[in-house]
Amino acid sequence: MNQLAVVNYSAEKYSVELREVPVPAIGPEDVLLEVAAVGVCGSDLHQWLGTQSWKVNYPVVLGHEFTGVVREKGERVTSWREGDRVASETAAVIDPASPMTRQGLYNLDSKRRGFGYGVDGAMTKYVRVPARCLHRLPDSLTFEKAALAEPCCVAYSAAVMGSRICPGDRIVVLGPGTIGLLCGLMAQLCGATVAFFGLEQDARRLEVARQYGCLGLTEGLGEWAFEADGLGVDGVIDATGASESLRKALEIVRPNGWITKVGWGPQPMNFSLDPLVQKNVKLQGSFSHTWTTWERVLRLLATGKLDVGPIIGGAWSLDNWREAFEAMHSGSILKALIKP
Repeated sequence: MNQLAVVNYSAEKYSVELREVPVPAIGPEDVLLEVAAVGVCGSDLHQWLGTQSWKVNYPVVLGHEFTGVVREKGERVTSWREGDRVASETAAVIDPASPMTRQGLYNLDSKRRGFGYGVDGAMTKYVRVPARCLHRLPDSLTFEKAALAEPCCVAYSAAVMGSRICPGDRIVVLGPGTIGLLCGLMAQLCGATVAFFGLEQDARRLEVARQYGCLGLTEGLGEWAFEADGLGVDGVIDATGASESLRKALEIVRPNGWITKVGWGPQPMNFSLDPLVQKNVKLQGSFSHTWTTWERVLRLLATGKLDVGPIIGGAWSLDNWREAFEAMHSGSILKALIKP
């Protein structure tokens, strides 16, 4: 039996189309998930535009931010039943013998492959998911809001686990896309005052940031960064992926401050890192997430302490995937959902 899916079939620009693909067969430790909602990620846009900096296993079904209902389970799956409402992590393939996996850091396993680039993802009706990837959805949490759990987990790992935010800190987030905005909201939950910095084309995104009580700037970043005591901000989260942003972060962070880099970008750095040394600044990378992060994020979403409603710009059918991609790419919305 076949189903329609949004497939990235080549590294060439715009090599994404709706194709028929087989409904996947599941293994003994898998479930077959009927997809309820899948978020369009910036990485999906990069693959659509042919600008990604990671290896893609073509052809591949896109989509790694997804929720759904268990419709079938493998013979060794004991923790899940048909009809369970779930969200899925992204680490579709991991090596259980890896030293990183054995530490619980399977997000850093060198053999890790994720949905939507390494194996087929969820922009389709049915997707095969290892049962270890699943998290139960609280009854109060909708499929649509839970589809943002994955980027929320990326932000939680970067801002909460990877940074040293204290109540009262002044934090700058460079890049007000979905990940950047969620990083800022996590910093706000930690008690920080947050300012976002973006470009003129980020006007809609910065307006969403202001709805959350944060500052949204397209100019005057230096003035705000140094206005408290002339030393700079306590920390900077770089969610842009542009090398110039890291240079700007080094300018505005205070001595003994920190920078957390979560944005991807292949551009070389054409500037000196001497300020990193001179200021005694901690530079931290952050990638993906693990099981405990998911459980905490789902609790935040279910209780409403983290409200992602203003971030969701609309939902599209599978047939209209291109409209969803274009709406996000234009900057008119922050996050698009596809509901197969």
